[in-house]
Amino acid sequence: MENKEVAAGVKQVIAQFLIEGSIGAIKPFGSGHINDTYKISNADKNAPDYLLQRINHHIFKNVPGLIDNILYVTNHIKKKLAQVPGSDGDKQVLTLIGTKDGLFYHQDESGNYWRMYRFMNGTKSYDVVTNEKQAREGGRAFGNFQTMVADVEVSKLTEIIPDFHNIVFRLRQLDEAIKADAANRVKDVTSEIIFVNERAHDMAEIHRMGQAGKLPLRVTHNDTKFNNVLLDENDVAQCVIDLDTIMPGYTAFDFGDAVRTIINSAPEDEADLEKIQLNIPLFRAFAEGFLSQTINYMGVTEIRSLVKGVLLLPYIMGVRFLTDYLNGDVYYKIKSAGHNLKRARAQFQLVKKLEEHYTEIYAIVLQTVNENKELNEIDIKID
Repeated sequence: MENKEVAAGVKQVIAQFLIEGSIGAIKPFGSGHINDTYKISNADKNAPDYLLQRINHHIFKNVPGLIDNILYVTNHIKKKLAQVPGSDGDKQVLTLIGTKDGLFYHQDESGNYWRMYRFMNGTKSYDVVTNEKQAREGGRAFGNFQTMVADVEVSKLTEIIPDFHNIVFRLRQLDEAIKADAANRVKDVTSEIIFVNERAHDMAEIHRMGQAGKLPLRVTHNDTKFNNVLLDENDVAQCVIDLDTIMPGYTAFDFGDAVRTIINSAPEDEADLEKIQLNIPLFRAFAEGFLSQTINYMGVTEIRSLVKGVLLLPYIMGVRFLTDYLNGDVYYKIKSAGHNLKRARAQFQLVKKLEEHYTEIYAIVLQTVNENKELNEIDIKID
């Protein structure tokens, strides 16, 4: 690491965890927006490498609850995998490393919270999907995760970020940011605000369905970007990562957020909006992979909600990026001035493209279901 002071501090933190071997190289790792992550290479070749993360406790205010959620879910999945011949819990599920004081997180003298995972060597992730195999594997990974936790009692989990995907709440936050205009930026985003308001009612449909009891509340990942799937050297899905936002939610949230990064031909902060196009073959592959794992227990209404989630999640993210921009960029890490506005515009452009192809996307989901209706004895037709 370039900063010797930072390196020394990280080493002090590492010393609190029950690691095997000894510390080798320490390097910043990943492209996450929220937490600071370091890869710890082991000096002992026979011992595992590790991933150390400083948890952003300004965003995740209940770190003990967050860690409890991860432990509960990962242990639940590992117990299931132990009953499956050929499975390897250490490769297919994240493994938290304990500390010397018996916890699975460490709070340093400055009040920062840290956790450590066993690093999964031989894996990789992608910010942008490049082929149908990757998309299908991503769908299979997130679908399998959903299936593995389908029998977890929702009440067992702490709601780490209340109203995380509640669009009614997110729109209220945006309204507050507009009224406060803390960074004097509202004047620059008139068209974006109009875009949001024109769709506000329709985008709240999943929320209304959930409130009416028409959708089952499940344990969901809530941050299913494609780069939260680790693949092996052959691009076969191995493990779902970034479990900080495991909470009660609706399946449409996970499906929609994954599609948000898979179907988009460009990065989520693409400045040239003309480059934002839909890759329908990648969407079809993802839907096939996801539904192959989940179709056995989803009913008609829940399946229909998946496509609504495809529109909702980029809309929510656009609203959140726009809100943070108006608030002065206080939530997401930014790389340059206007980065959050660039992100918001890209997400809204994606929503426009999805609206244009909504019937086609809907048909692909229903076709995939009906092709597998021997697994789930339902026949869904387009309205």
